[in-house]
Parts: sequence; structure tokens; C-alpha cells
Amino acid sequence: MRKWYALFTIFLCFLSFTVNSSAKDFRAPQQALKDAFPGAIIEVKNIVLSEPQVEAIEKLSGVKLNTRLVSWYIAKRGNSIVGYAYIDTHTVRTHPEVILYTITPEGKIDLIEVLSFSEPLEYMPDEEWLKVFKGKELAPGTIRHRRDIPNITGATITARAITDNARKVLAIWQVLFGGKK
Repeated sequence: MRKWYALFTIFLCFLSFTVNSSAKDFRAPQQALKDAFPGAIIEVKNIVLSEPQVEAIEKLSGVKLNTRLVSWYIAKRGNSIVGYAYIDTHTVRTHPEVILYTITPEGKIDLIEVLSFSEPLEYMPDEEWLKVFKGKELAPGTIRHRRDIPNITGATITARAITDNARKVLAIWQVLFGGKK
């Protein structure tokens, strides 16, 4: 009995050291989309980007794409598009974070929400910082970390990742939808 108890205790200690207790999933993407576009029908559009589209997106955003497959969520009420959404998963330091970006039909950021964050929570941006992006659109020399978007003290890498990916998401939107309603 003592051997079993000792092995079980060692196993629990090992488990406590190997599990990232700071990883946090905040909301399911489906619920976040539903809340972002209340009463809207949300369609999923999976798109494989062509090489010219990838080149255009990378040039517009200054961010290298890591995949040619993108999934967009298009929110409609009746025949009108009320918004677009993109759920971006990227690595910050060594762990993934999942961010929801919603875009207005005019191509401006409406909302940015952290859906999952696996780094220590002290590196996570707060809602007030994320609100700085509202109304931003992609234009030359815009949405730059520490110029247009303030830094987060102690979370510079997170701030840079969300800022760079905001430009990437807007560039993908511009290339794919370009304001079509």
C-alpha cells in the first residue's frame, strides 16, 4: 500500500510540473461569434488562397502567412452582410493564443477578443487595450505597435503579435472581400 501511495504522490508531483496551469480558454468561438453578431446568420467560408493573393496579403500587412487555408465567418441579416469574423491562432513566445477579430462591412476592426491564452495570464492584454483597435482600418503605415497601438508593459510580445495579426486579418479581408457587401 505504501509503495502505491508513494508512486501516486510522485505521479501527482510530476503532473503538476508538466501541466501548464496558466492556460486558459475563455469562450468557445461559436458563442463569441453569436455574441458579436446577435440575431445574425453566420456562414463559414473556407478559402484556399492563391499565390498572388498570399503575396498581396503579405505586402499589405508586412506579415508572413503560415497557411494558405483561411476560414472566414460572414454574418448576415436577411441579404445584408453585417460583419465578418476571423479566428486567428498564432504562437506567442512558445504557446498558442486564439484571437477573434471582427470586421465591419466597410473593412474596419469592430472587436478583438482573446478566446484562448496559454501564456501566463499576466501577459494577456486587458479589454481596454483591445478597444484601441476599434475603428482601425488598413492603410499604409497604420496599426503599428508602439506607434499607433500602445505597448503593454511586461507583455510586449503579446502586444506585437495581436497588432501584427490585426494588420494580417485586415489585409486578408481586403484581398478577399474588398468591401463587397
